[in-house]
Amino acid sequence: MTAPALRVGLLAMVSIILGYPLILVTNARADETQSPNIIFIMADDLGYGELGCYGQKLIETPQLDQMAREGMRFRNFYAGNTVCAPSRCVLMTGKHMGHAYVRGNGGADVQGLRDSDVTVAEVLKDQGYRTALCGKWGLGEVTRDNPNHQGVPNLQGFDFFYGYQSQLHAHNYFPAYLWKNDKRIALRNEVVPAGRKDDNLFFKPGYATKRIDYSHDLIHTEAMSFIKRNRRNPFFLYLALTIPHANNEGTRGTGDGQEVPDYGIYSAKPWSNQDKGQAAMITRMDKGIGEIIALLDELGVGDNTIIMFTSDNGHHDEGGHNTETFEPSGPLRGKKRDLYEGGIRVPMIVRWPGKIKPNSITDHVSYFGDLMATVGELTGASVPTGLDSISFLPTLLGKPGQLTHEYLYWEFYEQGGKQALRSANWKAVRIPMFNGDIELYNLDEDLGESKDVSQDYPVVARRLEQLMNSAHLPNPNWKARGKSPKKRPAPGGGKTQF
Repeated sequence: MTAPALRVGLLAMVSIILGYPLILVTNARADETQSPNIIFIMADDLGYGELGCYGQKLIETPQLDQMAREGMRFRNFYAGNTVCAPSRCVLMTGKHMGHAYVRGNGGADVQGLRDSDVTVAEVLKDQGYRTALCGKWGLGEVTRDNPNHQGVPNLQGFDFFYGYQSQLHAHNYFPAYLWKNDKRIALRNEVVPAGRKDDNLFFKPGYATKRIDYSHDLIHTEAMSFIKRNRRNPFFLYLALTIPHANNEGTRGTGDGQEVPDYGIYSAKPWSNQDKGQAAMITRMDKGIGEIIALLDELGVGDNTIIMFTSDNGHHDEGGHNTETFEPSGPLRGKKRDLYEGGIRVPMIVRWPGKIKPNSITDHVSYFGDLMATVGELTGASVPTGLDSISFLPTLLGKPGQLTHEYLYWEFYEQGGKQALRSANWKAVRIPMFNGDIELYNLDEDLGESKDVSQDYPVVARRLEQLMNSAHLPNPNWKARGKSPKKRPAPGGGKTQF
């Protein structure tokens, strides 16, 4: 008789003697005690084609490429939006842009979660997880007019927070201070205000003239420390990196918004300083992710930790960076602030040793909002009802039963307003939002969205338009602003799929 069988037999005898019913919960409890750690790493403004494993030839990302070889790479994964704050709102709440509360980058009065909003962190905290956000939040900040804002990380389910409350503050990689929970921690940098002014904020958007403390490195160190402190507890780490977002205020002051301590292996490249900085930031990020994976393995928790890596939206062309050097969208059309694929389709790499088949690739269509349902299924946690969220855990584990979305939906309020919707292989774009003509693309045949086929498939175009109309629920905080941009041709034709 095996040892487990012997233990069960002894338990049965005891139950008979004592008159108690035998309920075999030992295996269930073992599963519960082995709840996986969850690390969600998100780059800022990293394009679909800026990693080696997604086709990049010039920027070195060996750690993420190795992570892809050890795990799964998604080819049809989407951000929540094409800019920072609304994309993060979708990620945290599991609601798409037609239902989310934060739908754009705006003032602190509207760009913040409410007490009634339920985040992924709150769900996991209720499940017994230690929770941390290290990096950029962008969904609620303390201001002089609102010192008790309910949207700050520590009131949205995070036990520990280190980084930037405000995404505007996060433009500066050498800030005067960072937040640690509810305290402002002074740094040794000296900052010159530039560009925007808002006396309601505790900081002045600008750039550093004295550069000592690089925020990315500090955020990385705090993330590593959180992992060490909680190696014996199930933990959720949301590592919201600021790299490779440009410092737009720094660009106004110096012409170079790619803030990085050094250019590293790119110092001698025949590129502009801005391009060197862009590449150096991405490689620096990559190195840090490798250090996190090594730490997990050193602590003996690597096999029980699922790591996800993605980007909050498509690539930028800010800070003086010339996108022609690296072709950051790969085969896709568009960039940040577009609702064409290059603005919203993003890398997604997931590593979970022993659970995810190494070097696997999926074409499952998923997006930020699916994180909520996925962690719910992963941990057994209860998630709110009525969300726009479908678990992609069956895809990760290679198991049957993967559900699919009828559609994915986006709306964007800058540049006159835009809408987009994907249903199966069909993609609809409407510019301006609500009353523009429907553009229709078949992504299976035209990944680069170079040919509008709305006239060839009017029934399909009408169906997607109806879905687009029904997906939008009005929000009085968000109105279209600015002028619609002129249509641009699709670069590359979208002939390559990485």
